[in-house]
Amino acid sequence: MIGEFKSILDLVKAFPTEQDCINHLERLRWNGTVVSPFDENSKVYNCSGNRYKCKNTGKYFNVKVGTIFEDTKIPLIKWFMALYIFSSHKKGISSHQLAKDIDVTQKTAWFLLHRLRYAFDHPDFKQALEDTVEVDETYIGGQEKNKHEWKKVEGTQGRSTKTKKPVLGMLQRGGFIITQVVPDTKQATIEPVIESSVKCNAVVMTDEWKAYDKLNQKFNHERVNHGTKQFVNGMAHTNGVENFWSHLKRGIDGIYHWVSVGHLQSYVDEFAYRYNTRKYTTSQRFNVALGNMTGRLTYKELIS
Repeated sequence: MIGEFKSILDLVKAFPTEQDCINHLERLRWNGTVVSPFDENSKVYNCSGNRYKCKNTGKYFNVKVGTIFEDTKIPLIKWFMALYIFSSHKKGISSHQLAKDIDVTQKTAWFLLHRLRYAFDHPDFKQALEDTVEVDETYIGGQEKNKHEWKKVEGTQGRSTKTKKPVLGMLQRGGFIITQVVPDTKQATIEPVIESSVKCNAVVMTDEWKAYDKLNQKFNHERVNHGTKQFVNGMAHTNGVENFWSHLKRGIDGIYHWVSVGHLQSYVDEFAYRYNTRKYTTSQRFNVALGNMTGRLTYKELIS
């Protein structure tokens, strides 16, 4: 297993060859016992050239099959460099900049980044939250007052979803955050999301938005009233999740400038991953993402 690395130079030293990258992926994925992606109960034969054969299906495979790396023509060291850069930059990196950094086309870098975001959606960070949980919603899409007159749409300020997309955030103090793009912020929409993401014995903190009115029937519910300039009420506040929203919006505005509605969840997952691994070392964050590489994302699926 690799040691700790604190720079991209350390990363390149840790993986000087393509074989070193393959060996590391095999350790993370199989931990010494190769499992067929076609039949996990099948016996596996070791073949030459980093290939294996599934006895039950007769199919050949390598460590990339059934992962975000399947059929890639990009050397794994470039993938590893991209993951290091992407996960360690607090606000992310644009596909244009990454293309320059690892010497690929912008289209390739864009697809690569989306496949890395796919790996960032880690199941360990989706477990139900407990203790004290802050719940809040935000809107992605820009303020009408900042747009040219000919681009403005009437009636879109506040909680309107005509030109903005709402995102619900649930943050366990001292723990993880779960974020979910939602169609609207009505009670019938967001209450089930909260109930499935937060344990019933948790203390839930929200603002005065009416969609939260019935949370006290399922949780110990405390509130602050932002409308009356009340931002802290004893232990009740939503400052933690609001700080996350600020970081998310600065990243989107400063790095990506604009994201499509269809891809918004993956961008939100990206920022949630960095938050949820904030206490990890660089190597730990790197390996957690690589360990969640199972599952393909094709270009056709991405643009559909």
